[in-house]
Amino acid sequence: EVQFLESGGGSEQPGGSLRLSCTASGFTFGGSDMGWYRQLPGLPCNLISIIERGGRASYDDSVKGRFTISRDDAKNMVYLQMNNLKPEDTAVYHCATPHGGRVPSCSGDYYDDGGRKSWGQGTQVTVSS
Repeated sequence: EVQFLESGGGSEQPGGSLRLSCTASGFTFGGSDMGWYRQLPGLPCNLISIIERGGRASYDDSVKGRFTISRDDAKNMVYLQMNNLKPEDTAVYHCATPHGGRVPSCSGDYYDDGGRKSWGQGTQVTVSS
């Protein structure tokens, strides 16, 4: 069974920092690209960062220069360092294998080249003064 377990969210003031962590299991993590998505209630789930299995990272313009994605293949973990947080970063953050830039929901099951996977619960990030 594929599982993603996200942690590290919380409440921060604008300009603050948070580090999100995600533990993945049930598939060949080291051979997979990994990504972070975020979702606001009632809106699609947007892919904001990808780290390829070789380590190359890419970012959505909304987070470029502020967020840094990294991975530890020995631990099957992916991280998202979030600096200079803004109120518009408020969302539930999920890790997953990238399977589209914008998907209807970050819940339930999805399918990629490796078959069926299930979204984790995500971690809430709230940025406000």
